[in-house]
Amino acid sequence: MDKTFGKRDPNLTYFDRPGAYLICIKDGKLACVQTPKGYFLLGGGIEQGESQTDCIHRECLEEAGLSVTLTRSFCAADSYTIHPRIGPFHPIQYYYLGTIGARVQDPIEPDHTFVWLPLTEIENMYVPQQIWAVQRAMKQE
Repeated sequence: MDKTFGKRDPNLTYFDRPGAYLICIKDGKLACVQTPKGYFLLGGGIEQGESQTDCIHRECLEEAGLSVTLTRSFCAADSYTIHPRIGPFHPIQYYYLGTIGARVQDPIEPDHTFVWLPLTEIENMYVPQQIWAVQRAMKQE
């Protein structure tokens, strides 16, 4: 893991949730989805038997109806937190660099809207480890 947010409490049993996410930066903007909670990278939880890259392709279709091209695995971060519904929660996030392709279907998640978020506004993203990963990617440009 490249970075861990929070501290693991040895007295708690955490729910591990691996996920995979696309970092696509173009013309000073970041490909994101906006939800009622806030801005998130395209991607999500990895389903059983699914690879990280398959997860990103599926999630990009579900959330935005978009095809994507992944160029490479970039970094990973996890966190230890208390989720309001799940309880002790350990999201493990893998980040890939890539590009947005064509819109190939209608999104199936009605509360997700695809947006190009200006890089000057990434602090408004909901997940601190995603902000960290994007900041790291910005240094690579």
